[in-house]
Amino acid sequence: MTRPRVFVTLPMAQEAMDLLDTKFDVLVWSNDDPPPKEILIERARDCFAFLTTVEDKIDEIILMAGYHHLRVIANCAVGFDNFDLEIGTKLGIAMCNTPGILTKTTADLAFALILATARMVVQGDRDVREGKWRSWHPLAYSGPDVHGATIGIIGLGQIGLEVAKRALGFEMTVLYHNRRRRHDTEKIYDLQFCEDISDLFKQSDFVSLHIPLEKETYHMIGRISLELMKPTAILVNTARGSVVDLEALYDALCNGVIAGAGLDVTEPEPIPPEHPLLDLSNVIITPHIGSASTRTRREMAVLAARNILAFAEGKVMPSCLNPQVVEQKG
Repeated sequence: MTRPRVFVTLPMAQEAMDLLDTKFDVLVWSNDDPPPKEILIERARDCFAFLTTVEDKIDEIILMAGYHHLRVIANCAVGFDNFDLEIGTKLGIAMCNTPGILTKTTADLAFALILATARMVVQGDRDVREGKWRSWHPLAYSGPDVHGATIGIIGLGQIGLEVAKRALGFEMTVLYHNRRRRHDTEKIYDLQFCEDISDLFKQSDFVSLHIPLEKETYHMIGRISLELMKPTAILVNTARGSVVDLEALYDALCNGVIAGAGLDVTEPEPIPPEHPLLDLSNVIITPHIGSASTRTRREMAVLAARNILAFAEGKVMPSCLNPQVVEQKG
């Protein structure tokens, strides 16, 4: 008997592949680059499920191509702005993500960017390798202290709260702005709520972004917000690249509006090698590695696989974005 197919858009942890192999024929795209749109369309026509990454833009054209076969799509990511969730729901396609697993790992990376940007770690390393460091100098490589500074966290979800916990270990004052004020969390961790986000920008030495990409948050950090920040402030983004207007950020970094930036995400990704931001020494850009620990990436892939298996077996899915599809199916 022919088994249903699952298309995995990039090689992932073997544990996840082994799980899928118990019930499906598993087709894995073996290139280093994500599959092009024409391949996604082709596979949507003959596969029961997709296991995708944030690089795969699952739009209406792909979803419509899979109308008769594609029943479930599991994103190996917590974000799902690469999905057309509305169309998928209308077509009865279950769509899933992997929340919770990458929370602490991403918070670690956010704090690494805070430290590396403030203390000029990357620039110092580069100068040593290129033979530009000649001698110790009292004014060289001097950046702001992280301990005792004020950090403003925009988006106090799971990752934002984990960043706040790390900041408290550095004796930082923690401000936050969130859609919903979290009174109990404030009391437990001694956090300060800024109802007006402008106050957060004005007071913070570091601003760390932890918000989803939505219509309301697209280019949320632009010229106006950057100009509210201290000239000594550092911006860190481990959320989604499009919440920051990179042109405005470039101008701000060039003109001393803010002191520096640490970015794990950009618009677009990958950032083109000729992008002017890459010529600046006061910005660090990493290749979207917020979740890139061995354990976390493995557990993300396994959760995505379990979502697909649960749907196929009529069981409760661990993390479905549109559970109404499953309820209708049942």
